[in-house]
Amino acid sequence: MCVVRHGETDWNRLGILQGWFDVPINEKGRRQAHQIAADFAGEGFSSVWSSTLARARETAEIIASALGLPAPCSHEGLKERHFGAIQGIPKGELAELNPALLEQILRRNPAASFVGGESMDEFADRVLLALDDIGTQHHGERVLVISHGWCLDVVTRHVNGLPRDAILPHKPMNGDSVWLDVARHILAAA
Repeated sequence: MCVVRHGETDWNRLGILQGWFDVPINEKGRRQAHQIAADFAGEGFSSVWSSTLARARETAEIIASALGLPAPCSHEGLKERHFGAIQGIPKGELAELNPALLEQILRRNPAASFVGGESMDEFADRVLLALDDIGTQHHGERVLVISHGWCLDVVTRHVNGLPRDAILPHKPMNGDSVWLDVARHILAAA
């Protein structure tokens, strides 16, 4: 299984926190999706899955079409972390409203707390259960999963045996990927 961050959106470019807002990819994001398809053309994927959010779905649709695969399936569990009350707020505005929280977001601190949003444990459990579900449905197959940046952080910590509260050294960029070996249940590897 390969988990990939969706193509760029205008909100990514403008530094607006998307969370569960349904923002489409932009032209650069579409080019990134075509490049991802070209990069993975020989990988033998049997199917493509995505988050239910538009930016991931459109990225997945472009890739599936370019690879000649069936239309992507969607899974609610692959959605980005819910950032609660700060979703839709530009980072520049958040710098004035709550600079300490912005600093946590910029560091991608998994312990960051979002009023009205998901805790890290709720979020990580949801993402890992979704990947486990998809892996179970596609035993022995190669599957491409299009999701979100904070989701890639969860997967990266998990596959490297890091605690959920570990701060990673870099932010996943649009189109970055993490490969998983799901010969056994993902949650069993925790």
